[in-house]
Amino acid sequence: MSAALAPEAPPRARPRKAPRDVLAIAMAVLFGLIVLAAVFAPLLAPLDPYETTPQPFLSPFWGETANAAYPLGTDGQGRDMLSRLLYGTRLTLLIGLASIAIGGVVGIAVGLLAAFYSRLDGVLMRLADIVLSFPSILLGLAFAAVMGPGAPAIVTALAIATIPEIARVTRGSACTVMSQDYVVAGRSLGLRDWDLLTRYVALNCLSAVFVFLTIRFGQVILVAAALSFLGLGARPPAAELGTMASQGRDALFFAPWIATLPCIVIVAIVLAANVLGDALRDRLDPRLRNA
Repeated sequence: MSAALAPEAPPRARPRKAPRDVLAIAMAVLFGLIVLAAVFAPLLAPLDPYETTPQPFLSPFWGETANAAYPLGTDGQGRDMLSRLLYGTRLTLLIGLASIAIGGVVGIAVGLLAAFYSRLDGVLMRLADIVLSFPSILLGLAFAAVMGPGAPAIVTALAIATIPEIARVTRGSACTVMSQDYVVAGRSLGLRDWDLLTRYVALNCLSAVFVFLTIRFGQVILVAAALSFLGLGARPPAAELGTMASQGRDALFFAPWIATLPCIVIVAIVLAANVLGDALRDRLDPRLRNA
């Protein structure tokens, strides 16, 4: 048969994105918008989040009594809810980021030392088990009693609670990396321990640790909001999502937006962080990527 009469090959179908990929992209966009809103809160906030006015207070954002000057209504002191949500999201994200950064750096160092030096392994991991036996809420109560309620106490408690979990993940990944031939060859060539740890072991553990940090970030935000709801977070009149939800619980039946709006933002942050963490794990883990 001649080439001219040969049947044409059917057009290749474009691969459709899996639903979980679409969800991950949507959550990435959502998380990016939340971060941008927090970063540019001074520019986006229509009013001063701490300015109190006698009228209108407890103004809803729907119905005949809605005020166009307050797009999301006002709280019991006449403060603009939209402005407070923007600043509250900013402070909540800063608390979560600081806790993850401090706990992550210390936890990675502890995990690498435990995996590289067998003499330190038992001591460091037993200390990690001791810290893991204390719930984050209990640590927050303890540090609030010592340091006083506020954001520093929450950051300290959540950072300490994060250290053992990051250390365990880092140690497990580092033990796998250290069994590879290139690490054994590096030791045989007489490379210094610092070079092996930083140039070979640590760099090859970052993907697993980064995925866990992303998931842990959502957990930290949730625990920080819970501690603030109990009155251990940022002190009034500071705008913080957990504190705002706590202040609105007394008005839940006649002004539900005061507590509901910050809770919706907390749920959005935690959901986006968890979905992005799962998506990163699927991308970076070869066993899940090839499944």
